[in-house]
Amino acid sequence: QVQLVESGGGLVQAGDSLRLSCAASGRTFISTFMAWFRQAPGKEREFVAAIHWSGGLTYYADSVKGRFTISRDKAKNTVYLQMNSLKPEDTGVYYCAKHNSGSVYSTRSYDSWGQGTQVTVSS
Repeated sequence: QVQLVESGGGLVQAGDSLRLSCAASGRTFISTFMAWFRQAPGKEREFVAAIHWSGGLTYYADSVKGRFTISRDKAKNTVYLQMNSLKPEDTGVYYCAKHNSGSVYSTRSYDSWGQGTQVTVSS
């Protein structure tokens, strides 16, 4: 089992940047996708971005394309989410997750989740 710990959230103003980190420990051989999801109050958890651990292939939600960048550091077993030009609608709890099988866009395809980190963007 992989343990995932997110960090880097905070309160920022619209237009600012943040970088989230997700440190993986435990069974750290990861030959699949790692992803970021987010959940706003009263809304379902939604896909943000994913990266294949080995090949580096990436996927992004349309709402964050051109503003967010997902990356990984294999030596540190860490996945990052660089968020630029933040908007109030980016507010939510951001979760890191390890893909198991199925569509990378679906929460049901992931079998390990972190505890989440809060991102709040004020207007």
